[in-house]
Amino acid sequence: MVYHTASSSYSVYLSEEEQFEPIPYVQNCSVEEPIEEFELRKGNKPTLFPLLVRVFHTLDIWVTRRVTFSLAVDKYGFPHSISSFGIMVHMFSSAGMHNQVYCLLMEIVLYYERVGYDTFALFPTLLELSNGVERSLAVFDVLMKVYASSLMLENAVDVFVQVKGIGLQPGLLSCNFMLKCLVQGNKAEYITSVFDVMKNSGPQPDEYTYTIVLNFYCRQAVGQACEYIGKATELIEEMMRCGVSPTVVTYGTYLHGLCRNGMVDSALNLLSELRQRNQHLSSTCYNAVIRGLCRKGEVNEAARLMEEMKSSGVSPDVHSYSILIDGFCKMGNVLRGLDLLEEMKTSGLRPSLVSYTPLLDGLCKSGLAEFAVNLFKEIGAFGYRHDKTSYSILIECYCKLGDLDAACKVMNEMLGNNLFPDVYRYTNVLHGYCKVGRLDEALGLFKQGLKGGMRPNVVTCTVIVDGFCKKGRVEEAILFMDEMQDQGIIPDLFTYNAIINGLCKELKSNSAQEIYQLILERTSKLCKRMLKDGKTPNVVTYTILISAFCCGGRMYEALKVFKEMIVKGIVPDKIAFTAIIAGYCRIGDTKTALDFYREMEKRGITPDIFTYTCLVHGYCKSKQMDEARNLFDRIIKSDTPNVVTYTALMAGYHRTGDLEIALQLYNKMEEKGIQPDDITCLVLGLGTVQDDDR
Repeated sequence: MVYHTASSSYSVYLSEEEQFEPIPYVQNCSVEEPIEEFELRKGNKPTLFPLLVRVFHTLDIWVTRRVTFSLAVDKYGFPHSISSFGIMVHMFSSAGMHNQVYCLLMEIVLYYERVGYDTFALFPTLLELSNGVERSLAVFDVLMKVYASSLMLENAVDVFVQVKGIGLQPGLLSCNFMLKCLVQGNKAEYITSVFDVMKNSGPQPDEYTYTIVLNFYCRQAVGQACEYIGKATELIEEMMRCGVSPTVVTYGTYLHGLCRNGMVDSALNLLSELRQRNQHLSSTCYNAVIRGLCRKGEVNEAARLMEEMKSSGVSPDVHSYSILIDGFCKMGNVLRGLDLLEEMKTSGLRPSLVSYTPLLDGLCKSGLAEFAVNLFKEIGAFGYRHDKTSYSILIECYCKLGDLDAACKVMNEMLGNNLFPDVYRYTNVLHGYCKVGRLDEALGLFKQGLKGGMRPNVVTCTVIVDGFCKKGRVEEAILFMDEMQDQGIIPDLFTYNAIINGLCKELKSNSAQEIYQLILERTSKLCKRMLKDGKTPNVVTYTILISAFCCGGRMYEALKVFKEMIVKGIVPDKIAFTAIIAGYCRIGDTKTALDFYREMEKRGITPDIFTYTCLVHGYCKSKQMDEARNLFDRIIKSDTPNVVTYTALMAGYHRTGDLEIALQLYNKMEEKGIQPDDITCLVLGLGTVQDDDR
């Protein structure tokens, strides 16, 4: 037989009337001899009776750690294990040792869930094992918490209902905890029904209960402001009627809800009213309204409110300054943001990384990418650990500076710190590489991203497709698009347009009839596939095709596509009209080009300098210099001709032998500050721009 020394906890267990703290400090009991096995055999059947005796004498939770519920079931069977552990739960509960009760119940609940047992059956099982219904209330309060913290919210509500059903009153703290979890789980129906039951039959809600439900209404309110903010307001009024005083947290929650829904004026009025009533306010209350004003773009008003906050005796915290810095940076006033950062430091507050991040972003977006890079390095030198957001801004800065290798280096550093760039950042760098023709490096980065867990989207893949097409590798672009479709990434209109554009560039560069026809067939095939995939060509698609046919002088096909576009209900834009005008001007048919120009004006589409330049070029090509000059003079009145417009007109005069007028135009162009290009110089026989520089 094994003997045990009884601890002081034993006398506690025997004294039923003893009062206990909600979360007592548990002291380990000394034991004369360790028990090697908690097992007593009756015949061939092992039992957990010795374990129960040991717990009864010592109330030592570490005794139960030697045999988990899962192991007990494996060794002693489920019925015996649930009975034994249920008794232990009640033992610890009677001693007020609720942490231990929580641990044991969590073990049992997780086992039920893992093996697929009915978790709703646990309540009646524990009720049967209790020695008096009233004495089991604490167990059920803890069970409610176990279910709620495990996000088994229906089970938690069921315990609440069952406890009420047997005539007991659940604890207010447990009910508040469950309500908080229900709010986090967005269980609207349960929240309102539990809250109503509490108000009608107890436990009576306190200020924390009301604040939890208020938070639910304020969180739900976005997009449904009238309904839910109205309920939040009614709740505040109900608190006052019931004699429950709202706390500073209650008001902070309400102010935040008002501001989230754009009701910043109402929040400002409430803040003013609370100050007049000498209601204690925290920085959180002010921060909610400062953030609301910044979101509205009223950053100067937000700054004024922070000064008011100081004069009211409430010191701005790190969040106050960070919100205001973010507001000014988003409005493009980075200098004011930097001033606030200095003020923050002078006030004895240490800026957080969140304080610096909007400054990084603001500098980058203001075209001061180099300053942003320097600030990033300074932040690291101050001992801050960069997060995903600050790294992402730095990648964007390097992309803007055109330093793609540095951007890649930052991405690798991120990965080394277990931070993974999002697909947007990868796409940014890929786009940068493709833009400058470094396709192979883009493909290498793409593969590296896939290995690192990057999940490309259709934009990422379209960037690669466009990169292939820009390098004239259209076949590879089509193969890549097929691969992306196999991976479940459906090409969009931009993807198809990129490939159609690539094919059309081949059309422009191949005048040989056989090759031209072959490319045309491939383009047609791709358009059919596009329709089959449910992607309707848009004005960009049609304009690409029109432009390709026009460049090849195939105006019959171009006109056919233009008319098809109109029949399909797609309204041609300025670029589409300019493309077909350019096509007709290229073959010298200025009459038809002028008809399209008039149609364009009739539709209310204002021609731009490119449209006018096409017409000037057309007139010059057909030696209609009077019309070309008249149009040019009209352009000067309404727009500024560019180097291409001047060059087209000079080329026309050169063809007709009017070199003096061409040189006058050249001088006029230089007076206007328009720099000649190589084509201008060649037209006038002046060599090249580089020659002039030498």
